Amino acid sequence: MSIKLFRVILPVRAIDPAARFYEQALGIPGKRVSDGRHYFQCGETILACFSPREDGDDFDLPPNPDHVYFAVDDLEAAHKRCTEAGCKRLDAEIKTRPWGERSFYAEDPFGNKICFVDEKTKFTANLA
Repeated sequence: MSIKLFRVILPVRAIDPAARFYEQALGIPGKRVSDGRHYFQCGETILACFSPREDGDDFDLPPNPDHVYFAVDDLEAAHKRCTEAGCKRLDAEIKTRPWGERSFYAEDPFGNKICFVDEKTKFTANLA
């Protein structure tokens, strides 16, 4: 049996500012797929910014309760991009965690928790 994670939803209140934030923070262009959805191709997984109201739904969603992790080739450049993108909260510096990852934690303008990890140090518990 083969299972692949192919899409992760990030709830946002407004799709245009979310698209601008993530285009800057990730350093890649995204694609508007509906009035309330903007997708970013992150490896094999799509990061989907989703504004229910702008997509025609009659509900709101709270931010994700825990972090979404991104592995990047250049952690320092990612930290600079996140600084410039306007994170709601951002670690002032990159740190090496007790499990060996070099990373920094942040929060997007909509309250979603995100973390960027140096690709060379990502910890997978030897699952992959």
